[in-house]
Amino acid sequence: MPVLYFIRHGETDWNREGRLQGQTEIPLNARGRTQASSVAAHVTGKWGIGLSADTIATMPFISSPMVRTRETMELLRGGLGLPASGYATDDRLIEIGFGSWEGKTWPEVKAQDPAGASARRMDKWGYVPPGGESYVMVRERVADWVSSVREDTLVVAHGGIARVMLVHLAKVPTIEAVKTDIWQGKILHFDKGRARWVPGPGHH
Repeated sequence: MPVLYFIRHGETDWNREGRLQGQTEIPLNARGRTQASSVAAHVTGKWGIGLSADTIATMPFISSPMVRTRETMELLRGGLGLPASGYATDDRLIEIGFGSWEGKTWPEVKAQDPAGASARRMDKWGYVPPGGESYVMVRERVADWVSSVREDTLVVAHGGIARVMLVHLAKVPTIEAVKTDIWQGKILHFDKGRARWVPGPGHH
């Protein structure tokens, strides 16, 4: 399996407010734009991934087609001195769908759909929100995408996609993957069946 350099999109106002975004189009906020631009230093920096200019120039860049991921990708590429448009998108990398829960905070979901919230709490991996998707369903499309990757690739996608990739590529238990922090402004490095954050959580 080729190496994957996974980057979650930068912060949005809904992230900051704790709202479920799912497949709703929300742009980056000012902090998110800064995160997207600054993560370029983790790609090239000695204390980050440390990829050479030649490697970066020839590596495939793939993004979810959503606004927040495309904005992140284009700012990242600008930070690397690359043309903003020189990447592809893949619909299989779109965020997990939360259906009618999108736009709500978890306290609002619990108040408006207590039975659904309780069912999801019991099975975060397999539960399907009303009109949405489960992580089981998302894994099918992400696995299909992973099987198409032929060379080391830089990917910009979403928190839900990262959780599925942790299970699919690094054998992280599902119960752990659904609750782990998925960082913005850092790189999740998948290589030889292992996953690590670069730089590590808590580093700036």
